Amino acid sequence: MHPPPSAAAMDFSQNSLFGYTEDLQELTIIERPVRRSLKTPEEIERLTVDEDLGDIERAVYLLSAGQDIQGTSVIANLPFLMRQNPAETLRRVLPKVREVLHVAGVEMQLTAAVSFLTILHEESVSIHTYAHSFLQIILLHLEHRDAGVSNAWLETLLSVIEVLPKETLRHEILNPLVSKAQLSQTVQSRLVSCKILGKLTNKFDAHTIKREILPLVKSLCQDVEYEVRSCMCRQLENIAQGIGTDLTKSVVLPELIELSRDEGCSVRLAAFETLVNLLDIFDTDDRSQTILPLVKSFCEKSFKADESILISLSFHLGKLCHGLYGIFTPDQHLRFLEFYKKLCTLGLQQENGHNENQIPPQILEQEKKYTSVRKNCAYNLPAMIVFVDPKNFQLELYSTFFCLCHDPEVPVRYTIAICFYEVSKLLNSGVYLIHKELITLLQDESLEVLDALIDHLPEILELMSTGGESSIQENKLPSLPDLIPALTAAEQRAAASLKWRTHEKLLQKYACLPHIISSDQIYYRFLQRMFTIMMTNKVLPVQKAASRTLCIFLRYNRKQEQRLEVIQKLIEQLGQGKSYWNRLRFLDTCEFIIELFSKSFFCKYFFLPAIELTHDPVANVRMKLCYLLPKVKSTLKIPEDKHLLQQLEMCVRKLLCQEKDKDVLAIVKRTVLELDRMEMSMDAEQLEKEKQQEGRPVNEKTFEKKRRDIKTPTALPKSIPIAVPGPSSSTPSASKEIKKSKLIRSQSINNQAFHAKYGNLDKCASKTSTAAYTPSASGLAKTSMISLTDDSFRTRNATSLPPSFSPNTPLPSTSRGTGNSVDPKSSGGKDLPPRKATLKSRKSNP
Repeated sequence: MHPPPSAAAMDFSQNSLFGYTEDLQELTIIERPVRRSLKTPEEIERLTVDEDLGDIERAVYLLSAGQDIQGTSVIANLPFLMRQNPAETLRRVLPKVREVLHVAGVEMQLTAAVSFLTILHEESVSIHTYAHSFLQIILLHLEHRDAGVSNAWLETLLSVIEVLPKETLRHEILNPLVSKAQLSQTVQSRLVSCKILGKLTNKFDAHTIKREILPLVKSLCQDVEYEVRSCMCRQLENIAQGIGTDLTKSVVLPELIELSRDEGCSVRLAAFETLVNLLDIFDTDDRSQTILPLVKSFCEKSFKADESILISLSFHLGKLCHGLYGIFTPDQHLRFLEFYKKLCTLGLQQENGHNENQIPPQILEQEKKYTSVRKNCAYNLPAMIVFVDPKNFQLELYSTFFCLCHDPEVPVRYTIAICFYEVSKLLNSGVYLIHKELITLLQDESLEVLDALIDHLPEILELMSTGGESSIQENKLPSLPDLIPALTAAEQRAAASLKWRTHEKLLQKYACLPHIISSDQIYYRFLQRMFTIMMTNKVLPVQKAASRTLCIFLRYNRKQEQRLEVIQKLIEQLGQGKSYWNRLRFLDTCEFIIELFSKSFFCKYFFLPAIELTHDPVANVRMKLCYLLPKVKSTLKIPEDKHLLQQLEMCVRKLLCQEKDKDVLAIVKRTVLELDRMEMSMDAEQLEKEKQQEGRPVNEKTFEKKRRDIKTPTALPKSIPIAVPGPSSSTPSASKEIKKSKLIRSQSINNQAFHAKYGNLDKCASKTSTAAYTPSASGLAKTSMISLTDDSFRTRNATSLPPSFSPNTPLPSTSRGTGNSVDPKSSGGKDLPPRKATLKSRKSNP
């Protein structure tokens, strides 16, 4: 019984009711704006459009008399109209769009810029037509007062420049650009001109660039506004690539040198980054006599300048050292290396353990910039290892690498985890130096760091295990005892988090462990964990990843006792588990077994437990098995596995006759047709042995003919006498089996109009035995059908518990080479008793 409510809960006093009234009034006030936002009948009438209007007529009407939201919708739909009726759209709709854009708001302008770009990419009209119809509208709105709108139109124009012919570019863009780049124009107009010039240099020849474009470039590089100088400086890289080496050295380099001494910090930064990106163009003399002094001066002044300079410098330092490598003196080499080390620890000396709430905001902002600097240093570590030579890593850079791996900020450790594989490759035989740092990052408290590290974990562990050499060593990681605890702790940490994708990725990467550590270590430290994940984890991709990795562990385990134990646990705890979810995962495991193992292995251990699930009480399990049956059948070889083929056919026939779920039955019918079309693989050696046992010489023509007969698609007849195969000595010869299969095939489902008789198949469930006509050599003879009493395929009680695991319990195996598949000694277990076949004769009704 529930306790009576407290007095406070039953307080109906005046004060309490008054409080409830105030709450209701507040709710009413909250709802009022919602009610006011509803459209009035007059507004709805204005927004209503005649449904009989066509697309073009509706677009013209909405652009002429509609509201802004309707006009925006029409412009967004402009690419569709161009695909459907380009001529009418250009003739009637586009002029209206041009009129509306003159007074349009920001949203409509942005929508128009995107639609124009989409039409260009879709190539709805020719380039000539596009330039004639759309280019002037784009140019007209380049200098819109809103910066976002202006940039949107500029991006569209830059894409259009890529495809326009030279003459159109010259007359429509380059000639007007001369006046737009003048000092008398607005700053925004000159900024747009800078970006257009950077794009145009790749479209004209060197003579035109030198005569018409470079004078404008020089003028903008000397503009009175630092924003314009900075913008033009960043376009010099594109211009240099378009004009060649000679003009770059004579025109671009002097401008860069002058801009690198500019009073504006952003201009100097743009000049530095452009110089670094153009290092490959300049020769050794230019690098040593001109660029190197500029870079030295820039680095020396960087600590006194704004932190944004340090962020850019730390990002480009690796590329800079690589580009200037070979012209450094030993002193300069050491100076740049020390400068890099100083950047790697920038801001760490100020750590004082104070609460972030007590630190002034400007100090917090500065620390964020310092974190960005150290992050960039971690990004450039591989380049700096090349700079000092990997042989000198331990002496020159190991302490720096250690600091980056233990940095207090996650972005820094995340970046060094991404670079860890590159560092390992560069160190080669010296990779043992960073073993401890690998363990540190595997044990990192941040899952982001772990996720970055495991992207290349198999390659890293392989380098660790081989000492950086390509030859494979037998002693797998003997010098790294902390690896296994670190790997298991990383998996448990990922499993305890909500980031299941990281967990899934980690389990997938664990598939490399058989090449890294011994099978005993995998068996005792990882294998049982895979079982636990498969049976208890709630995320399906994680379960499948664990299942596949477990199969790989099993594949490389060479100890028969351990393999049999794993197989038996798979069958008992998954295939015969109480939870249908476990039985579904068993079928996933069977699919991985078929993919990773030999056909004979699957048939020996997993064929019978798999097809036993045709009688599972849960429809989803039966449905999943039906999808798997074609792969199951592909593992069989004839004549060696003909007894397994008969049992497969019997199970499918029972599904056809007894299945009650309509969805499963539909899948069964489709599966039957797919099985019927499949070709059976043939064991040529076994067929040759049988021929030799019959005392007949092997004739190539006869052999080829019978091989073709056996590879003929096998069908599932509606009624076939099921015979329990006896010992291999009493097995009929291959020629007799082929004749029987031919006669049986004549009554296949396809030949008896299978699709037209699905309704009759559904009635089979109520029949326990029936008379069947079986083809024989002399014609059709009425025979008695064999009634099977097969406990191994009996429907399992859903409430029964799975049998307890015992390593000594024999496995339900189906060994190839023995004709009797139902011998209790060879295939028997508690769940697979011997098959009993009894022949029940019934007189046919007159």
